Order: sequence, then C-alpha cells, then structure tokens
Amino acid sequence: MSNPAYGWRVDDIDTDEMILNMGPQHPSTHGVLRIELRTDGEVVRAARPHIGYLHRCFEKHAESVDYPGVIPYTDRMDYVASMGNSLGYALAVEKLMGIEVSPYVQTIRVIMAELQRIASHCIAVGTYGMDIGAFTPFLHLLRDREKILDLFEWTCGARLLYNYNWVGGVSHDVPDGFVKAVRQFLREFDAITYPEMIDLLIKNKIFIKRTAGIGVCSPELAVSYDLTGPNLRGSGPPRDLRRDEPYLGYENYEFDVVVGEGKFGPRGSCFDRNWVRALEMKESAKILHQAVDRLEKMEHTDVHEKVPKRVKPAKGEVYARSEAPRGQLGYYIVADGTGINPYRVKVKSPCFTAMSIFHVLANGMYIADIIALIGSLDVVLGEIDR
Repeated sequence: MSNPAYGWRVDDIDTDEMILNMGPQHPSTHGVLRIELRTDGEVVRAARPHIGYLHRCFEKHAESVDYPGVIPYTDRMDYVASMGNSLGYALAVEKLMGIEVSPYVQTIRVIMAELQRIASHCIAVGTYGMDIGAFTPFLHLLRDREKILDLFEWTCGARLLYNYNWVGGVSHDVPDGFVKAVRQFLREFDAITYPEMIDLLIKNKIFIKRTAGIGVCSPELAVSYDLTGPNLRGSGPPRDLRRDEPYLGYENYEFDVVVGEGKFGPRGSCFDRNWVRALEMKESAKILHQAVDRLEKMEHTDVHEKVPKRVKPAKGEVYARSEAPRGQLGYYIVADGTGINPYRVKVKSPCFTAMSIFHVLANGMYIADIIALIGSLDVVLGEIDR
C-alpha cells in the first residue's frame, strides 16, 4: 500500500496522470534539488522531493579535524548566510567549555549576524520575486547585499565563506571607520532600498495574486513539522530565540518579532512567509543602529582574549541553538575528553525541516505555483544535504 500523505507506487497512477521531474537543474530549486511531481493536467496530486545531491559528509568530516578546524566546514552549509553557521558552532563549543566572550566581542558578533541576516534576506526576497517574474527588485536588493559583502571583506578578507566566528572570539577586529561605513549603509537602506522593495515587490498586485492564497500552512501544521524562523512566524507563532532564549546580549536590544498577518488572504501563505523576511530586514537594521552605537562607546579589547591555544574540552556533550536567517540552527557536540577532535557533531538544519513539509503543502497546487512554494520556504540545499 502507498502512503497517501507522501509518495506513490507506479500501479497507483491513473491513466490520465503523469510523472514530471522538476530539477535538479531547474533554476527555481535554490540548489541541486529534484522534485518528482505526480500531475493530473496542471494540478499536482502528490510531490516527492529528492535531496542528497550536495552531500559532502560534513558531520563525518568534523570527527577528523580539531574543534577550530570544523568552522570552515560550517560556513559551507548555508553558504548564503555563513556568519550564522559559524556563530552557532562557536556558541556550542563555548557552552561546552564554559567560555564567555567579552561584551565587545558579543557586540561585534551581533553586528555581523544582523548584517548577514539582511544580506541573506536580500537574496531570499530578491530571488523569490525573480522566480515569480519580477526581475527589477532582485537587482535593487543585490546591490545592498554587495554593500554588506564589502563590509565583510573589509573586516576579514572574504565575501562568502568567512571563518570569522572563532571559539572564544572572532578572527579579526573591525577596522577603523567600520562603524561609520555601517551607519552609511543603514542610512541608504532605510531611505532607499527598503521603501523600494515594499513598493516594487511586496505591494505589487501581480505578486500578491501569485502568492497570497497558496501554500497555506496553519500554525498547528507548522509546529507539528517543527518549522522555525520565518517559515514558522509566517504562520503566526511569534517564536524567535533572540527574544525567547537570548544569547549575545540580545535581551538588551529593542526589536519586534514579525509574524504573518494574512493581509491579503489566509495567514500562513507563501506571501506571509516572504512578508516576514522583508520586514525582518527592517528589524535587523533597528538592532544594528543600537549595536553600532554601543560599539562606538566601547573600549577596543583583544578579540582573541578568550581563544584557547588548544581547544580540548573535558568529556561531555552539549546542544546549543541560535536564530539563523533561515530558522533555528542547532549543534549537538559530544566530546570524549581524550583528544582534540570532536567525537560527534550533529546539526539540526532549519532548511531540512522546511523541506519535510513540502509534500503536504504541494498537494492540490498548480504546477506553476510549485515555484512559488519552493521560494517561500527559502531553502538552501547545502544546509539540507551537508
């Protein structure tokens, strides 16, 4: 017997139905993803995602290198938001070893994390518009992402894979003039880019028609499939680790947790998930204004002060999670106390759980709306496959 909720057998298929493959080279699949669609004309009767094309054995690699050596591998999971990956891993190892970084390093990490959130959402919202057929907003948002990458390159020399968050500190202090440059970016973002994005894309009647009534995910369904981040908040639950379980001093920053409001249809639609990402960029800018003000008043300290010369935790295990741009990113680390390599590193990927609900939301959609569904979940296959 086939499972009606997921997949099918060949003898289940009606003579009027057809199996179509979308991907793995399809440009809207946000990586190397193949989706097997069982269609009846233009209607999708069932969908079966096939992952694993980007599998690189990250968790096994982590057992073969020392604790600091894992960080470059974490960058390569969600390669659109690498700062969040290394931050989560550094927080986990610091928790395992009882290391607490200085307020100065915490503030730098907050600035880098929120800049990365804006840059990641620029890609998410911009490419989502392009998937639907709106090309111009992508160019405007990519322009601001490039400004953020310039700041990252100025700080640590890299534009995509940073190896920036180290165990007990960061690789480089911010350069002279960094605060001034961030303020200039925020002025341009607040005054130009954000209003442009809202006017050109979010309020666009065609975009609303294509996204507001499809892919509806109820709060109960979102929770049962363990959705996190914008995908969960798009359905209504105001769950954000930066507020609910603060780290890096996030409890000292004022910002709002954005949730889907169902302005143009049922709450939890593709539009709401994208709406949350768009408005989160404004909230990240709000945090950045506060963080650079604090950094400017702080005395510069050694960003390597708490970095141990040899990372060798005592025997134990730890689970730590952080609010990455795509949701809650968790690291489970086991140390056996005998060596400098982790005994086990396990990653809880927000993109993996987002992909697990795809077959439920896709059932009954039109083929063209499958593109809108994939983009609204904002998955990165490097993090799903690892």
